Amino acid sequence: MDNDSSIAQIAAILREEAGRLRPGDRLPSSREIMRRHGVSPVTVSRALGQLTAEGRVVTRPGSGAFVAARREWAPDAADFSWQTVALGDRVIDEEPVAALLRVAPEGAVPLTGGYLPAGLRPDRQLAAAATRAVRRPDAWAMPPLNGLGELRGWFAAQAGGDVTGNDALIVSGGQAALSHAFRALAAPGTPVLVETPTYPGALAAAKAAGLRATAVPIDRDGVRPDLLAEAFAVSGARVFFCQPTLQNPTGVTLGLERRRQVLEVARAAGAFVIEDDYAHHLTEQAPPSLMSMDAHGTVVHIHSLTKILSPSMRLAAVIARGPAAHRLRAAQLVESFFVARPLQETALEFVGSPAWQRHLVAVHTEIITRRDALAAALAARMPQAEPYLLPNGGMHLWLRLPPETDERALVEAAKRNGVLVSPGRIYYPSEPPGPRIRVTHIAAANLAELAEGVRRLAQALDACG
Repeated sequence: MDNDSSIAQIAAILREEAGRLRPGDRLPSSREIMRRHGVSPVTVSRALGQLTAEGRVVTRPGSGAFVAARREWAPDAADFSWQTVALGDRVIDEEPVAALLRVAPEGAVPLTGGYLPAGLRPDRQLAAAATRAVRRPDAWAMPPLNGLGELRGWFAAQAGGDVTGNDALIVSGGQAALSHAFRALAAPGTPVLVETPTYPGALAAAKAAGLRATAVPIDRDGVRPDLLAEAFAVSGARVFFCQPTLQNPTGVTLGLERRRQVLEVARAAGAFVIEDDYAHHLTEQAPPSLMSMDAHGTVVHIHSLTKILSPSMRLAAVIARGPAAHRLRAAQLVESFFVARPLQETALEFVGSPAWQRHLVAVHTEIITRRDALAAALAARMPQAEPYLLPNGGMHLWLRLPPETDERALVEAAKRNGVLVSPGRIYYPSEPPGPRIRVTHIAAANLAELAEGVRRLAQALDACG
């Protein structure tokens, strides 16, 4: 008898017998098992095969079957390998974003990152605003689902034009806003146009939404409208992501005429423009937003408070009109209901206080001081690394390295030498045109540390040359 029940019965008998024996002891021979239980050679072979697969026995051709050594499983040695099949191939690559958020080790100089250092953050003033906020009568009540009306109105005023608070949706930070926008505006598997180079967090969010990022080149005046039109025509994309002000990583700011051209190109293509206005408060000379120039619902505008205040101020607005606005609100509601009211109340307290304007002045002054110090140190110690341009604000300089430079080796050598920089390759949706790095002036504790970081970076570059 060779049926499955017979195989299971013999396997159970042998499993019990192996449990009584010691590792290395020999089980009865196949002939003996056949004689005892009246089964065929096939049944015995398959039963032994099952126990071998379980790791209970080891078979040795010509010698027989033996009890396998017992494995001691640690409590945390669970087998999660099955999840690989269940999850499929939609991998989320978090490493580029994680690298930008990683805290510098003790003694290392951070020439990467995108948040204000402790000495420039308005921690004390934010704490005071939070104290006032939680004393408000309804501070712990459920907020309006699209956000506090006053806060939405404030964000609308920052966007400019005829935008109103009814057009704004409060979400949990700029990265969440990007994820909402990509998922709401484009179907999985479709292309999305992006500037190249561009913010790695946008590339990661687009990929997580199942979108295919397609590069559109920029120059020192921003994205090229002619190539944007060509990319829309060739790809069939219906979404273009851009950072028109102090583009990350290059620092480019799109001029007024090109802003009009971008809107015309997108409208002709029947496409959305996702405007990430992350640097709105990192310059004194921000041009009018694309949102303020749009009358047809082309632009979905994102404005975050994180960069100008604190990494823990996870609060932003998404501004949109028409059916797109409804879809964004529905997505927010389904995914996270609403942003915690105390955080919204704190932000509203702070931006409505005199501390807000004082903070902006202090940050703008520090940005220009640090930018100039970084540019001077680079020119003195690393003249072969050319900044793409000197932006009128922001936090970064984009460096073009000598063509023969091994970018990966430089980043690793810099890390070993105690300075952190961002590799250029993470800013490209496809192959980079050459070795690049992004260096940040805002994360260092002070100007002396900034200068020391450049010195260490120059040493690394010389070693790689």
